[in-house]
Amino acid sequence: MEAVNLAGKLAMFDSHWDPHVVAGFNGNDIMVVKVQGEFPLHSHPDTDDFFLVLEGEIELDVGDETVVLREGELFVVPAGVIHRPRAAKEAKLLLIEPKGTPNTGDPTTASAKPRI
Repeated sequence: MEAVNLAGKLAMFDSHWDPHVVAGFNGNDIMVVKVQGEFPLHSHPDTDDFFLVLEGEIELDVGDETVVLREGELFVVPAGVIHRPRAAKEAKLLLIEPKGTPNTGDPTTASAKPRI
């Protein structure tokens, strides 16, 4: 039982679109990630996708809409909905997903999600 400093964890890596697990919660991975550019369109057929912007701004293409998320805002993409996060400038996010959920929706292309 220790406090997790999210800024300190984010300072431990420079890569984009590479989530790092910082804690677990009821079978879920709590992760931080740096994003810049565009992530591929994808979906998660069996789980919702949780995004909380810690720093910066992202656009989230969800179905036929684009949702803009700014620092301190969160959005939950429902299970099965095709979506794509993108960021013109680097942004930092907190993500929550069931343990083992591939970030791309496809285990063959997913990030390893190391624990830091």
